[in-house]
Amino acid sequence: MGKRYTITAALPYTNGPIHIGHLAGVYIPADIYSRFLRLTKNDVVFICGSDEHGVPITLKAKKGGVNPQVIVDKYHKNIKDSFNEFGISFDNYSRTSSKIHHQTASDFFIKLNKNNSFKEIESEQFYDKQANQFLADRFIIGTCPKCKSPDSYGDQCENCGTTHNALDLINPKSSITGLTPEMKKTKHWFLKLDEYQEFLSNWILNENKSSWKSNVLGQCKSWLDDGLRPRAVTRDLDWGVPVPLENAKGKVLYVWFDAPIGYISSTKEWAKNQNKNWEDYWKHPDTELIHFIGKDNIVFHCIIFPAMLKAEGSYILPKNVPANEFLNLEGQKISTSKNWAVWLPEYLKDFPNKQDVLRYVLTSNAPESKDNDFTWKDFQAKNNNELVAIFGNFINRVVVLTNKYYEGFVPNKNELIIEDIDTINLINKSILKINKSLKDFKFRESCNELINISRIGNKYLADQEPWKLIKVDEKRVETIMYVSLQISAILSIFSDPFLPVTSKKLKVMLNSKSHDSKWVWHDGSNSKSFSADNFLLKSGIKINKAELLFSKIEDSEIDFQIKKLNKAKKSKDLSPIKNEISYNDFSKLELKVGSITHAEKVPKTKKLLSLKVDMGDHNRTIVSGIAKSYSTNEIIGQKVVVLTNLDTKIIAGVKSQGMILLTRDENDNQIFIQPDSTKIPDGLKIS
Repeated sequence: MGKRYTITAALPYTNGPIHIGHLAGVYIPADIYSRFLRLTKNDVVFICGSDEHGVPITLKAKKGGVNPQVIVDKYHKNIKDSFNEFGISFDNYSRTSSKIHHQTASDFFIKLNKNNSFKEIESEQFYDKQANQFLADRFIIGTCPKCKSPDSYGDQCENCGTTHNALDLINPKSSITGLTPEMKKTKHWFLKLDEYQEFLSNWILNENKSSWKSNVLGQCKSWLDDGLRPRAVTRDLDWGVPVPLENAKGKVLYVWFDAPIGYISSTKEWAKNQNKNWEDYWKHPDTELIHFIGKDNIVFHCIIFPAMLKAEGSYILPKNVPANEFLNLEGQKISTSKNWAVWLPEYLKDFPNKQDVLRYVLTSNAPESKDNDFTWKDFQAKNNNELVAIFGNFINRVVVLTNKYYEGFVPNKNELIIEDIDTINLINKSILKINKSLKDFKFRESCNELINISRIGNKYLADQEPWKLIKVDEKRVETIMYVSLQISAILSIFSDPFLPVTSKKLKVMLNSKSHDSKWVWHDGSNSKSFSADNFLLKSGIKINKAELLFSKIEDSEIDFQIKKLNKAKKSKDLSPIKNEISYNDFSKLELKVGSITHAEKVPKTKKLLSLKVDMGDHNRTIVSGIAKSYSTNEIIGQKVVVLTNLDTKIIAGVKSQGMILLTRDENDNQIFIQPDSTKIPDGLKIS
């Protein structure tokens, strides 16, 4: 057995399903690395779990009128099922609402409190008197101090992206009751992060400067240069891990504090089930701890969590934190609130049995050093031009020809010539590159090298042309097919971390269990390497029939996805529901049916039409901004709904006596709100 590793992947937040950005940035890289370490005979525990605490969950629960547990139970299952479907090979997937996590987080807090790692600070925070609770940032809505958007959250404006303090909001309101909150004093516990400034600066910027990624070091340096400050580890909420102190009623551990402890509690859960000592994986100096995260989590895993571990005193620190950048979608930032995302459950429905295709595309385009873009056209191209045309084509040709020429039996090796030896050497170079790239967390590079093995195989077949030689030199064809089958076996082994489903299918096709040699991963540098004297498939063993590993994706499937994406985003762009009004206020509006009898453009304007509308007992003029959507002729006779008791207003020199109701369709075209029957008489009141 090799080294011992603890691999963690960021705990996904259980207020919604997983999308492709999560897979590309965290879970596929972590899975590839964990599979690689297992294949190279290391002692590995790959840990994750659902992050089930925090304000967004309680906010969603309040809006839905349910207990937060209902929300987290739903999405815990949804997320866990998605991970299983995509072959993310966690050794344990836990949840932070579990008893073992609550106990572990409480014990951790108590230990730090005994070590004098906290300071108690009293401050004023927003308080909703009617709801009888302090308001977290996401429970406060007001006008953004920068862009003046009326629906900014207390910590960030989603309209302009500015982060701010809730106290900076103009006209803040409680999102629970709609009332203006008051200021009230409250006490919280703060981690003395400033006391770890010198330690963290040396550990990150000196000890790890040669091994950590530049984007990680850069973000850490920015925080350290700005100076670390005490950070609150508790907050006033009723959902989370209760602060385990007698004088802390109504307070829970801040989610950023309890979530990383979830790695520890998940490891404890796994160790108990496996009859192992969990401390070996978190406290033994020979263990390497690796955190896989996205760039938005760098500070928490490189500065705050290490400070917590250091403050506790008995834990190892992370050896590396290979954080990735973000994955964009069709040129735009992925946005869950705007539904601009590809959700894994939906992908699985639309592309059944194509989990490996998405794994491949996301890995070959991984945002390792900069933000990258996922497009459906590129997804199609990588599937059709690489997986189908290169990898799948090579395997199919080799297996089909073996069954055709030898009834599926692996032929004799015979004498190898220089072309065979050169091909074998090229394969070994690719194997060396794959191993080095994986060790360096360069998954994109290693994945591309895997496909290069298929390219080498295809070129070898094309150059040797066994389908021509079979008529004149059967012995030479036996050697060509023998070498080609060995390349196929190599692909079945080295595709495992990247394409686990495909790897299993290919091993079955090659009947790997019938061979007396053990098919193992190797690094291409020793006697176990692929060579003229060390092949995997033995002559005389029968392989199975060919089965397509990948299938072509048609243009119609991609067009459907693009339309679906745009339609979903459009539905999310609908205007939010405004504050409620009383029935009396609504009853003041007078809505009546009318018919347009005349229309003409308003001079010196581009958008305005002056309309004559028959209201049954009188005609009135209404100015409407519909000139870009309708011509003057096409709307004559159009039934419309008119707000009749609106103040008369002069618009572009024309007196407008009301308003015609319109909306917009999915293509942003203006359309009339109209009665469902043309027989309804003009002047009829709508009530």
